[in-house]
Amino acid sequence: MTKILVIEDDPQVRDVIVDILDAEDFSPFSAQDGQSGLTVVRDNRPDLIICDVMMPEMDGYEVLEQLRQDPETATIPFIFLTAKSEKLDVRRGMELGADDYLTKPFTREELLGTISTRLNRQATLEEKSQQRLDDLRTSISFSLPHGLRTPLQTILKEAHVLINDYAVIQPDELLGVAESIYGSAQRLHRLMQNFLLIAELEVLELSPDRLATLRRQRIGYSHAVIQAAAQVTAQEYGRDADLRLDLPELPVQISESMLKKIASELLDNAFKFSEAGDPVQVISRRQDGRFILYIIDQGRGFLPGQTEEVGPYIQFEADTYGQDGVGLGLAVAKRLVELHQGQLHIESIPGKQTTLRVSLPTSA
Repeated sequence: MTKILVIEDDPQVRDVIVDILDAEDFSPFSAQDGQSGLTVVRDNRPDLIICDVMMPEMDGYEVLEQLRQDPETATIPFIFLTAKSEKLDVRRGMELGADDYLTKPFTREELLGTISTRLNRQATLEEKSQQRLDDLRTSISFSLPHGLRTPLQTILKEAHVLINDYAVIQPDELLGVAESIYGSAQRLHRLMQNFLLIAELEVLELSPDRLATLRRQRIGYSHAVIQAAAQVTAQEYGRDADLRLDLPELPVQISESMLKKIASELLDNAFKFSEAGDPVQVISRRQDGRFILYIIDQGRGFLPGQTEEVGPYIQFEADTYGQDGVGLGLAVAKRLVELHQGQLHIESIPGKQTTLRVSLPTSA
């Protein structure tokens, strides 16, 4: 049975709403003020909350703020009751995260219609979230073991060569084996870093304080950070001559480490999926008050519809191209950009050109 909490300091209004809900086979709870309402929420975890705005001591805005700051209650649908119909009051409630509002006096049909709309929307969101979770589990179960197994197999094979042939192996052969082991270990280390980071970012989104701290970081030397990341990545692929840099000195509202991570992952994809001899361009600009980073390659690109499906553990045509990895790099970069109130946009002409466009707030 759907549990609905009514927080209302007017006993007559409160009793009327409870009676209507009870008659419609809901399971209603009630509270006469904001503080007691928060207690009921934590004790009973309702499926929806109806809350008056104007209440003594703790008003509806304060109740909503506290609920949205707690991961356990942040997603409960919240409907404001207000005697005011001014747009300013409605806007303030929506900015705080309210899902809907009812202006008093309201009819029985208006009350039940608003509740039905919110509950249906919540059910749809939960269904989509569950589907995404199921898809993620399936992707992890297939991708992660393969992503771990490939570099591990190389390390084990090359280590076996050293153990069995150490007495006769030539110095140049020894160097090649060592480089192979080191490269595979690096890929494995990067995979584990991204695996832990994507999980941390999902948790970070539910922590307003940590998220606010993250977004306050600023640097004034984006060109140096991006250039260093680009040169390291190009060297890893042996393609220093393919790198084209156009990076003026621009500030950006992000930390050095986060900007470096975004650039490194996007550049890794650009070099990985393009051929030696084809240029990889890295360009930054300031446009419409925002910091813009372009990474352009001439590789295989994305097919129509794939750019909207970028996410953790999703690889496109992995079997066709026999590629390593688990599809975490691009997803990590996209998530970092979004958490910094930015956007990652992908434009691709399959087999010809792919442009990654990162938009971030510009530091004052």
